[in-house]
Amino acid sequence: MERIIMKKLINHPDNVLKEQLQGMQLAHADLINVHFDPYYITRKDAPVKGKVALISGGGSGHEPMHGGFVGKGMLDAACPGEIFTSPTPDQMYEAAKAVDGGAGVLNIVKNYTGDVMNFEMAADLARADGIKVQNIIIDDDVAVKDSLYTAGRRGVGTTVLVEKICGGAAEAGYDLEKLSALCRKVNQYGRSMGMALTSCITPANGSPSFEIGDDEMEIGIGIHGEPGIKREKMKSLDEITEEMTMGIIEDPAYTRKHKEWSFEKDEWIEVEQTDEPFQKGDSVIAFVNSMGGTPVSELYGVYNKMNEVCEKNGIKVVRNLIGPYITSLEMQGCSITLLKVDDEILKFWDAPALTPAFRR
Repeated sequence: MERIIMKKLINHPDNVLKEQLQGMQLAHADLINVHFDPYYITRKDAPVKGKVALISGGGSGHEPMHGGFVGKGMLDAACPGEIFTSPTPDQMYEAAKAVDGGAGVLNIVKNYTGDVMNFEMAADLARADGIKVQNIIIDDDVAVKDSLYTAGRRGVGTTVLVEKICGGAAEAGYDLEKLSALCRKVNQYGRSMGMALTSCITPANGSPSFEIGDDEMEIGIGIHGEPGIKREKMKSLDEITEEMTMGIIEDPAYTRKHKEWSFEKDEWIEVEQTDEPFQKGDSVIAFVNSMGGTPVSELYGVYNKMNEVCEKNGIKVVRNLIGPYITSLEMQGCSITLLKVDDEILKFWDAPALTPAFRR
C-alpha cells in the first residue's frame, strides 16, 4: 500500500490549536486577548460600552478567518474550534459574556450544521443571563443546494465581507435590529463559488481529504476539504475563471429559510428570504480568495479574467479584495465572491478597521 507522508510545521496534532493561539497572542498582544479555557479571542478593549458586539467562529484551518478579523471595525470576538470542527456552545457563551457592552450581541454564523446548532444553544444560554442575542446565518455558496455538512447552501466567502461591513456599522452605532437587517442584506446580496487543484490534509487525519489526479480539478469545493460538485480535466486560468464567474452571475433566484430569534414573540421563528439574481447595471465588491496553497500572483490572473467577464455581463466591480482570507489549510485553489452593493454597504466596506489580518 502507498504510504502518504504528512509534512506540516507542527509538533503534535493534539496541540496544534493551542500552540497556534499562543503564537497569535504573542504576535498581536496590542490588538487582541486570547482566552484558553475555553478557547475564544476578544478585541483588546472589549467590552465596548453601548456598542453591539459581533461574534463569529467555526473550525480552525480557515485562517485568518475568524480570529484574524477580531479588532476595531470588525469582530469583537471569535471562537475557534479544532481543525474543521465547530466550536462548542460554552466557547460562544463565554465570548458573549466577555464582549457584551449592554447593546446586545450579533452572532454571524456560517451555514454548517454544527455551527448553527451550537450558536443557537449559546444564544439561549446568553439570553438566560439577560444578554440580547441575534443569530444571522450566512449561506452564499452557489455550488450546492445541500451538502454533507449543511441543510441548504454553505457559508463561505461572503462571511469575510459581512464581518467587515457589519463591523463598520457596529462601530458607527447601529443597534442590534438595524445591524441584523444589514447582515441579512449582505448575505442576500453575496454569492460565491470555489475550485481546487489539490485536496488538503488535516493534522489529526494525516491523509488527503479526497484523491485527485495530476491532470484534474474540482469545481464547487467546500472549505472543509470537501470535494466539488464535479471533477474536470485541467483547463486554462481563463476557462476556469469564466466557468466560476458565470456560475455566480447566472445563479437564479434562491429562497432560504433560517431560524432567527423573535424578540417580540420570545422564541425562535423561521424566516424566509429570497435572493434575486445579478442584473446588468449592478455594482459589486469582487473577492478573489486563495484556499491556502495558491499564491497571490495567480489570484491576480483570476481577478483579471473575472473583471472582464463581469464587464461583458454589465456588472461593474467598484471594490475588491484579493488574497488568502478564508482558507482550507494548504489546499491549492481559489474562490470568487461577488457582492452587490448599495451606498450603505459601500460606506461600511470603506470604514476603518484594525485587526491582525485586515487593516484599513
